[in-house]
Amino acid sequence: MKIILSVLLSAMLLLLCAAPAAAEDASQSFGAYGHIFIIGVDGAGAAFDKVDSPCFDQIFGEFAFRHDAHTEEITISAQNWGSILTGVDCQTHGFTNGGISSTERGSDSGNQTIFYYARQAMPTAKLVSFNNWDAINHGLIENDIAVEKYHYSTDPQVTDAVVDYLAAGNAPSMMFVQLDNVDHAAHAYGGFSQAYYDAVRTADYLVGRIYNAIVAQGLMENGLFILVADHGETTNGHGGTTKEESSAVLAVAGRTVSKTVLNESVQNRDVAAIALYALGIAEPSQFIAVVPEGLFGALRTDVSFSLIPAEASEIEPDDAAQNPEKTSTSFWARIKAFFKKILDFFKNLFN
Repeated sequence: MKIILSVLLSAMLLLLCAAPAAAEDASQSFGAYGHIFIIGVDGAGAAFDKVDSPCFDQIFGEFAFRHDAHTEEITISAQNWGSILTGVDCQTHGFTNGGISSTERGSDSGNQTIFYYARQAMPTAKLVSFNNWDAINHGLIENDIAVEKYHYSTDPQVTDAVVDYLAAGNAPSMMFVQLDNVDHAAHAYGGFSQAYYDAVRTADYLVGRIYNAIVAQGLMENGLFILVADHGETTNGHGGTTKEESSAVLAVAGRTVSKTVLNESVQNRDVAAIALYALGIAEPSQFIAVVPEGLFGALRTDVSFSLIPAEASEIEPDDAAQNPEKTSTSFWARIKAFFKKILDFFKNLFN
């Protein structure tokens, strides 16, 4: 009996010692990063898990990810990009596609973005946003906090601009990049179409190019690289509550990021909490976004940030994949796509 009690006491002592050590390991991540890179792929949902995605695999395979993190209840872009950038739910921030497309925001409008909190904490920091969908720059990110904002009409143009910006020696404290062609392909041809999956493969290639540009400048040594989607797709668009629409990839790579599949409770809006935590900025009281359990651990010496090899990232996908509008030449396919766009426009306008 004494032996059994001794074993039990020893086990309890080990557990008590291990818990503070684990907490201490995770706490090393608070303020441990100088550069936060958030890459958003509109409409990608969980599709990186359904296509050959060599860049995703190399970037995040040794780190943390979940292909089916939860989206906001309303699976529309403004509701989700709004939550990803503000850390609150879509009912609280109230953003809609029509609203952010037509109204610019100042820092006094409430529900501020992570850019606002970064600027408050770091008055001279370089903050930058590159977007295909300009409504994010126009109606989500505040217009009076000195964020550099760039808009381009295709994902390859956005990517080229990001690569050139980094190659010029710019080292932003926070960068947000939004790619939109995956969503375009889904609206035109359906969320389970070949054009959609081709667009996801292209997004993987473009994410790889951005990652390589960051690595080439040595910014991953104290950089956090995050990939997130706003919502998924169905054959008839998005906005509903199906598993396909309400699942979204969330993946994180960095020096103190654990190798793990994130807990099933993780939300895409948790990006906001992750970004501020990594920069050492206290979480605002209104946040419901949280740093996912198990995301951060001890400083890792077992990983290196190397360029993705040419065979994975520098063989450009075909023209149809980069330009979904060219994928189908069928007259009836074009007619169907035209009416789908009209339907989606009015559907998004009132959501």
